[in-house]
Amino acid sequence: MMNSKEKPFVPKTVDEYLAALAEPAKGALANVRAAIREAAPQAEECISYQIPTYKYKGMLVHFAAFKNHCGFYGVSKVVIEQYINKLPGCKINGTTIQFKASQGLPADVVKEIVTIRLKQNDENFEHGRRQYGKKE
Repeated sequence: MMNSKEKPFVPKTVDEYLAALAEPAKGALANVRAAIREAAPQAEECISYQIPTYKYKGMLVHFAAFKNHCGFYGVSKVVIEQYINKLPGCKINGTTIQFKASQGLPADVVKEIVTIRLKQNDENFEHGRRQYGKKE
């Protein structure tokens, strides 16, 4: 058990985040990361809200590991509805896709979702809108 004076581990990079995970979550999220980077090489990779985050003209997507599942975040409900049939065994909750680490998330679906999110952020940026209703 952690001593109350010890601070919990807070990763500073996505590499540190992934290195701290056990399998199968480490492998599943490394695959999600690779798919995101392939679809959005221009996106900035960082840690935000203590989880891996990708930014491109605003927030793009996030992912994280938890005790009983992994999550892929930052997609719109409209996007999820388009892919629900391609995500068997996944739990959809709002703008979140929860999946079992042992199952993973299909790379082609991640890439397609990220591509749509890039377009959404481009359109929002062109119209002076940022996500969450904020103006630039």
